[in-house]
Amino acid sequence: MSDDTPDTPTVTSRPGGPLLVKGLPLVRKTAVHSEHGEPLAWKTTEPITDRVNYALCRCGESANKPMCDGSHTAAGFDGTDTADASTYAERSKQIGEGSIVVEDDRSICVHAGFCGTRHTNIWKQSRDLSESTVRLAVINEVEKCPSGAITYRFAEDDEHTEPDLPTQVAAIDDGPLWVTGGATVTTSEGVELEVRQRVTLCRCGASANKPLCDGSHKEAGFTDS
Repeated sequence: MSDDTPDTPTVTSRPGGPLLVKGLPLVRKTAVHSEHGEPLAWKTTEPITDRVNYALCRCGESANKPMCDGSHTAAGFDGTDTADASTYAERSKQIGEGSIVVEDDRSICVHAGFCGTRHTNIWKQSRDLSESTVRLAVINEVEKCPSGAITYRFAEDDEHTEPDLPTQVAAIDDGPLWVTGGATVTTSEGVELEVRQRVTLCRCGASANKPLCDGSHKEAGFTDS
């Protein structure tokens, strides 16, 4: 496979097969947790390959995760993509409003856990955004959400404020593939999904919202160790 970098990075879901990536470096990331098990930050642990064009497993059966090794064929992986091709703005619901507006789309949540602590969560915090320390906490939580399920925008703006993320794919330990930087994601039916600064893709094979992750890897007990 050639490593010529395309003008626009792409991720294409193959029918019954892998995710074909073009123009994106691949790294591994893990969440750093507090002594109470609460996720605090993301840490890049290693580059996985120096190539920018490659095939990634999405059936969950590869012995060389996150790379595809052809196991989808023996596993009889279906991989039919059913993700809603509508926009985030069409799917999301407002959960808080003040000098910032907070919105949420539950259909793409991967349950990374950055949206709360043992004391509170973003839904409770968003009930009253009048205090600047609360707004700061909410913004911090939103910007660590890998899927962009929760977003914020300043009240005077029409567009959501997105974190400045690298153009890459990150394999999250025992979790989804985290695509950042505005790559074009195309389903196995040839439908281009809305281009976003961050999106999470299934690699356990269990999502009911393929090619997007819906958090099913936790219930499925997926591991890439």
